[in-house]
Amino acid sequence: MELIDFILHVDDHLLEFIRNYGIWIYAILFLIIFVETGLVVMPFLPGDSLLFAAGALAASTGAMDPVILIILLFIAAVLGDTLNYHIGKYIGPRVFEIESRFINKQHLIKTSQFFEKHGGKTIIFARFIPFARTFAPFVAGAGSMNYKYFLTYNVVGAICWVGSFIILGYMFGNMPIVKDNFTHLIFGIIILSVLPGVIGFLRQKFSKKST
Repeated sequence: MELIDFILHVDDHLLEFIRNYGIWIYAILFLIIFVETGLVVMPFLPGDSLLFAAGALAASTGAMDPVILIILLFIAAVLGDTLNYHIGKYIGPRVFEIESRFINKQHLIKTSQFFEKHGGKTIIFARFIPFARTFAPFVAGAGSMNYKYFLTYNVVGAICWVGSFIILGYMFGNMPIVKDNFTHLIFGIIILSVLPGVIGFLRQKFSKKST
């Protein structure tokens, strides 16, 4: 329940962090983005809404520089995916046979299927899909994707993801209609992020039925 409250009221919690920790807010945000993208057991952290809220608070409070935010969190996202890739590469294909309550096998399998369909572009697409953005680099490593090939998509995906959400938050997060309905907006971001995965699942299910 505390996690759900943090996700839906991420702006209030970030504002509290700014008041309590000042400039250390940069380190806190860096760590959250790094952990969400770097550790396959932490896919539930609110990356999208966190980036949007950070951009909005940078505009409304002036406590954070949006350019510094983009640079630091871009680095965190790239390093996180890189760590996740190497963990997946170390464990290898046997990860699909491991029974663990810390790793959701269904998410692994679905991400692997997404890779089969879209190839390296999955690393970019997955940035905008909760859970998939944590599992994609892990599966890429387990599938022995060439690292230089992976790194290219990693960098492009990170700058698109971090840059777009922070800039959108900075531009629109301070508007009265957005501020007054921030919780609904965050909920909408979550729904839009999950929607592609739901559509893909339904298409696959109906395709199997028709077959």
